[in-house]
Amino acid sequence: MTLRPITEVGAELGLSPEHVLPWGTHRAKVSLDALKTQGGKQGRLVLVSAINPTPPGEGKTTMSVALAMGLRKRGRRAVAALREPSLGPVFGVKGGGTGGGQASLEPAADINLHFTGDLHAITTANNLLAALVDNAVYYGQPVAIDSTRVRWRRAMDMNDRFLRNVIVGLGGKAHGVPREAAFDITAASEVMAILALAEGLKDLEARLGRIVVGHSPDGKPVRARDVDAAASMVALLKDALMPNLAQTPEGGPALVHAGPFGNIAHGCSSVMGTRMGLAYADEVVTEAGFGFDLGAEKFLDIKCRSTGLWPRGVMLVVTLRALKHHGGAAAARVAEPDREALVRGFAHLEKHLESVAAFGLPAVLCVNRFPQDTEAELDELRAFGKARGVETAVCEGFSRGGEGSLELADRVLEMLDRTDAAPPRPRFLYELSQSPEEKVRAIARTVYGAEDVVFTAGAMKDLQTVRELGGAELPVCMAKTHLSLSDDPTKVGRPRGFTLTVREVRLSAGAGFMVALTGDILTMPGLPREPAARRVTVHDDGRVTGLMQGE
Repeated sequence: MTLRPITEVGAELGLSPEHVLPWGTHRAKVSLDALKTQGGKQGRLVLVSAINPTPPGEGKTTMSVALAMGLRKRGRRAVAALREPSLGPVFGVKGGGTGGGQASLEPAADINLHFTGDLHAITTANNLLAALVDNAVYYGQPVAIDSTRVRWRRAMDMNDRFLRNVIVGLGGKAHGVPREAAFDITAASEVMAILALAEGLKDLEARLGRIVVGHSPDGKPVRARDVDAAASMVALLKDALMPNLAQTPEGGPALVHAGPFGNIAHGCSSVMGTRMGLAYADEVVTEAGFGFDLGAEKFLDIKCRSTGLWPRGVMLVVTLRALKHHGGAAAARVAEPDREALVRGFAHLEKHLESVAAFGLPAVLCVNRFPQDTEAELDELRAFGKARGVETAVCEGFSRGGEGSLELADRVLEMLDRTDAAPPRPRFLYELSQSPEEKVRAIARTVYGAEDVVFTAGAMKDLQTVRELGGAELPVCMAKTHLSLSDDPTKVGRPRGFTLTVREVRLSAGAGFMVALTGDILTMPGLPREPAARRVTVHDDGRVTGLMQGE
C-alpha cells in the first residue's frame, strides 16, 4: 500500500498548508487556527453505533472507515472523525483499534502505537497532578490536604491489574506519607475525558482546574487549581489538543483524536476533531464506543449537550453472528446458518432501534458482512428492517474498501438528504435539573429496558458527596458492561424486568459529568491469559505486524 503525503490529504479536505503540521510523512497535527479561517460551513454529522457486540467486536470502526470511503467514491468530501486507540486493548484482548482489512486507518501500526504522543501527554499530565497533590500532602501547602481523603488516581496507558490498588509513600518520612492509592488506565482518566470535551486552550485550563483531587482537613473540596496544577497541565497538553490527521487506504482524510473508554468514560472522539470535520467536510462520520446503549447515549446526552451539535442520523452496525449470539446460539455456532437464533436475535436489535427513535433520529442498518453470511439470512434482516421503516445496507468494506461500501454510502446519503429540509433537533433523555437518581433511571428504563434501578449504600453516600461538591446538575456517564443491555454480561438478547444496580458514583467535575458504575466495571483492566502483545513481530525492515486481530 502506498500512502499519500499527509499534506496532500489535508489539501483534499481543504486545509491550508500552514494548518497541517506534519508528524513525519503520513501523520499530522491540525492547527486549531484552521477553525478560525473557515466561516459558516457546517457539514452533516453521521453517528455510527452498533448493537451489543460479541467479545471480539463487530467492526464498528471498520464500518465507519468504510462509510467514509464509500462517500468519497460517490464524490463527497467526507471525513471520518474517530477515537485514538489505547495501548491497553492493543496489547490486551482486542488488538489494534484502527479498523481492519481494506477499511482501516493508516498508518495503522503508528496510530496503534505512539501516533503523535497524545496518550503519553495525557498520562504525564495526569501524573503531574498526582505528584503535585502528594507534594501538597507532604508540605501542607499551597493548600492542606487530608492524606486519607485524596481522590486523584495515577494513570498508565496499559492493562495492569497489579496496579489497581497500591500503597504509596513508603520508606520513611523523607519519602512521603504512606496511603492507599490506585491507577486507572489512561483512557479512563478524567484528563482524557477533559481533552476530548475541551473547546480550546482556555476551556481546557478551566476544566482541568475544576478537577476535585481531595479534601482539606476540615472537609472542604480541594481542586487542581488549588495546587496550581492547571497551567502546567495545559503546557503538557497544548499540542495534544490539536486533532490528528491520518488517512484511509484509499487516501481519504481521517481525523483521529482522543480516546476515552466507552464503558468507563463517555467513549467519543474529541469535540475539536468533530468541529474541524464539520467545518471542512460535506459529511463527518463519527463513532461512539461500543453499542448504542453505552456510546451513543453518552454521545447524545453528554457530548452533544455540551457542544450544541446534533447528528442528522445514525448508522447502526449489525452482524449476523452478533444477532445469533443474542438469539441464544452457542459461541462456537454463531458462524453457522441458524434462522431460529437469528430471528430471536431481532428482539435485541429492535430495542436499539427503539432507543434511536427515542432521540428522534432516523437510522440505517449497516451489515458488516462476513464470508459465511448467506443471502437467505441477509434477506431475513432486510425484511425485519423494512417492516420497521429502516433501510438495510450490506457492506463489504473490509474486503473491498470503498467499492464494497457504495450501497452503504447510498443508503446513508438518502437518509441525510431526507433530513435537509427539517434536520432533527436535540432531544435528551433527561433534564439536567432532575436528580441524579432520576437521570440514571431515565437512561436505564429507556435505553436498557430496566424495570428499576437500585443504589447501594455506598453509591448513596457517593451521591451525597456529589451533591455537596455541586455536581448534582451534571449529566450522567454510565459505566456498564458492553456485552449486554443489562448490567450482567451473561444476559444476552433483550432482557426484561431486571433491576440495574449502581454500586459507586464518581464526580468528574472537570469533564462535566458524574460516573455511575454498575456491575464489575474496572477502570484498570487486566491482560488476558493470551495477551495480544505475545503475537507482535518486528521485522528486519522495521515493519510491525500482529497488532490487529487475525494479522
